[in-house]
Amino acid sequence: MTTDTPATLGSITCPSGRLVIADTGYLGAWSGNAPPVADEFALSAVDPALRESVRAAADLAVAGPDAEPAARSFDRQSGTWLYDIPGHGVEQMTDIFADHCRAHGFAAWLERQEPRVAHRERAERAARAGGSEFIMNGVPVVAIGDLPTDREITVTATPRDYGRIGVRWESVSLNVRSTHPASTRLLGHVGVDAGRLSLVDADALGAWWHEEPLDGMADVAFWGRSVREAAVRFGASPLAGPGEDGVYGWADLPVDEAAGRVVALREWGQAVPERMIAVDFRPHSHHWQVMAEVRAAEHEAGTIEIDGSRTMCFMTSWGDGLFPVAADHDIDGHVVRIQIVLGDRQRQERLEAMYDRFKLD
Repeated sequence: MTTDTPATLGSITCPSGRLVIADTGYLGAWSGNAPPVADEFALSAVDPALRESVRAAADLAVAGPDAEPAARSFDRQSGTWLYDIPGHGVEQMTDIFADHCRAHGFAAWLERQEPRVAHRERAERAARAGGSEFIMNGVPVVAIGDLPTDREITVTATPRDYGRIGVRWESVSLNVRSTHPASTRLLGHVGVDAGRLSLVDADALGAWWHEEPLDGMADVAFWGRSVREAAVRFGASPLAGPGEDGVYGWADLPVDEAAGRVVALREWGQAVPERMIAVDFRPHSHHWQVMAEVRAAEHEAGTIEIDGSRTMCFMTSWGDGLFPVAADHDIDGHVVRIQIVLGDRQRQERLEAMYDRFKLD
C-alpha cells in the first residue's frame, strides 16, 4: 500500500440525508422509532443491582430559559439531552445539575422524558444541530445531516507508515461535495470496541438484521492453536474464501444446529486448559453479509444494500478506541467532507507502549 495516497474503500448512499457513524458491533442495539431497551445478553454478565439500574435507565432533557448555555457549560453530553442515565444515577445527576445551575446563575433544570427517546429521534436531533455525538446504549455515536439523497458518496482512506507498528489508516473521509471547504467543525467522537465502524443511512438502520438470520441459516468458524485437533474431533473442514486462512468450520447450517456446534466447540476448548480455540457464530444476517465482504476486500471494507441504501463497514486498523469525527463546510454552510480521524500521535504512542510491554515486533 502506498502511504499518504488515499485509497478508495467504495461508496455509500444516504436516501434520508441523515448518516449514522457507529461501531458495527452495536448496530443490533438500534431501536429505530421505538424506545431503547437494555441489551439483556450483555447484562447477564453484570451484577444484579447494576442490571436493574440499566434496565431502569432514563433520558433527561435540559429545560428552562437558559437550557442551551446551561447544558453547554455542564458539558456531559452533546446538546440539551442526557441519554441513558442509569436508574440509580438519575436523582444524583439531577442534584448535580441543579448545583451547577445555582453556581453559575442559570435558570435551567432537568426533566425526565417518558417514553424514552428512540435512537432514530436522537439521530434526527443530532442532524438538526448540524451533526453531533449522541449516546446509544452508553456508547457514543455520531449522526449528521445535509448529505445528498440522490447520488453515491465516495469513501476514501489515507494510509500512513507509523514505523514499527506498520502502515495503518490515518483517516477515513466521506467526500460529500466538490465545493471548496471554508470551515471545519468537530462533531464528536465515535466509540469502538469491535474494531470496526459502519456508515449507515439513519432510516435504513431500522431494517438492519444484526444477529437474526435472513434465511434461517448460519455458519460456524473456529481457529487457533488447537484448530486441527478440533477439526478432527468434530469433522470440520477448512472454510473457503478470502480472509479465511487457517479457519475451519461449517457453512450453511440450520441456525439451531449451528448454535449447538458452537456450544460443543466452546465446551471442548474449555475442558482442557492447554487447548486454545476461538469460535465464531455467524448467522446469515446483514452483519454476517457485510463482514464477509470485509474479510474478502483488499482494504478490509465492505458494502451491502439495506432497504434501498448502500452501507459500508470498515476495519479501523487500530482496533478499539474513541475516534474524532469532523466535518468540513463550504461558504454556504453545506457539508463538503466528513472525516473520521483514526491515527494520531497519542494512539501511536499507546500502541508502541503496548508493544514494548508485551515484547511484540
